[in-house]
Amino acid sequence: MIWNESNECMGRKEMRELQNRRLRATVERVYHNSTFYRSKMQELGITPMDIETIDDLVKLPFTTKTDLRDNYPFGLFSAPMSEIVRLHASSGTTGKPVVGGYTRKDLSTWSEVMARTFAAGGCSRNDVFQVAYGYGLFTGGLGAHYGAELLGASVIPISSGNTEKQVQLMTDFGTTALCCTPSYALYLAEAIHEMGVQDKLKLKYGFFGAEPWTEEMRREIEDKLRLKAFDIFGLTEVIGPGVAYDCEAQNGMHINEDHFLPEIVDPATLQPVEPGKVGELVFTTITKEGMPVIRYRTKDLTSLMYDECSCGRCSVRMKKIMGRSDDMLIIRGVNVFPSQIESVLLEFGETAPHYHLYVGRENNTDTFDVHVEVRPESFSDDMTSMLKLGKRIEARIASVVGIHAHVKLVEPRSIERSMGKAKRVTDNRKLY
Repeated sequence: MIWNESNECMGRKEMRELQNRRLRATVERVYHNSTFYRSKMQELGITPMDIETIDDLVKLPFTTKTDLRDNYPFGLFSAPMSEIVRLHASSGTTGKPVVGGYTRKDLSTWSEVMARTFAAGGCSRNDVFQVAYGYGLFTGGLGAHYGAELLGASVIPISSGNTEKQVQLMTDFGTTALCCTPSYALYLAEAIHEMGVQDKLKLKYGFFGAEPWTEEMRREIEDKLRLKAFDIFGLTEVIGPGVAYDCEAQNGMHINEDHFLPEIVDPATLQPVEPGKVGELVFTTITKEGMPVIRYRTKDLTSLMYDECSCGRCSVRMKKIMGRSDDMLIIRGVNVFPSQIESVLLEFGETAPHYHLYVGRENNTDTFDVHVEVRPESFSDDMTSMLKLGKRIEARIASVVGIHAHVKLVEPRSIERSMGKAKRVTDNRKLY
């Protein structure tokens, strides 16, 4: 189902005209209402008159997470506090949080893009949504909640954690759609299996985000929970979840580009990359009132797809996030993304999708250890078979990544589970 056919299926020429109008209005708004952006633009010698079309985006300054934290809490707001009806903040654990301010119109837009997200997966007013994202300052819970309500669905606002209760309500309330992080979805799958209630569930759809996850992880979740798993993308700085979403084709996430202008730039040079090439994802909001952002550097690495989608939507699509430029590990001079390791591990039927990477340094040389759980049915006291499995995984990692990793196979359920964003890496090197 297409929620807003007129905008989601808008032709490229019409969409560009709409984006041009909304970009000009946004630049006017931030120039006159944000001291931060006015100063940035004046430093570059530009005024709103210099911005006529989206081709002029390159004239505008970038915005970074550091900018948002340096102007904490409300320094990037472009609306008076009397018009701000909601405040959210990032879930970051270091430094000051990133704050998002929303007007009533912003909340309406947010609900709209989330309704599009759920409709694109095939959901309707007849579904029962269990929202297991955290509620509160984190945008996930309330973002999914209001989007599902706008869709007309029945919403269970259970939030994250309390896993036994989660499973109980799934069975008692007939949950058909689940919203949470992919790592928590796997945790729920384990609990469902242990409780022996797989056949009592009515799950059909899962909407997962807030952390990178691979296609291999998608297949694992779909198999264990017996549903179709959809990726959703968003960030507090832009609006929250709903910036982009999977459709039923699961071939790239459609960007709500009537609200969010995407760019892909080289993270080193900040110059635009060729169409289809991987680079850093940058967003400009063009309908936000409370806290518009101009050319916000997400640090997420992906590419854009402009070909037609079988679902009928005409919006540009982004490929799955392969990782973050600031999450990339440089080990012995080689760039390593945790998602690469995850893809390898999920190639092996003997290992579970629960792992942890440890990076250290001994005698001025990087060490790289991968701890991965063995599935219960494959775990054995036969050291020879376990050693052979470990060596096979090591060889595969070396062929994909280009460096050797020491693989340690661990017992089932020995790696800590996460009810929110999973922590996959421990870097013990003293690099600075």
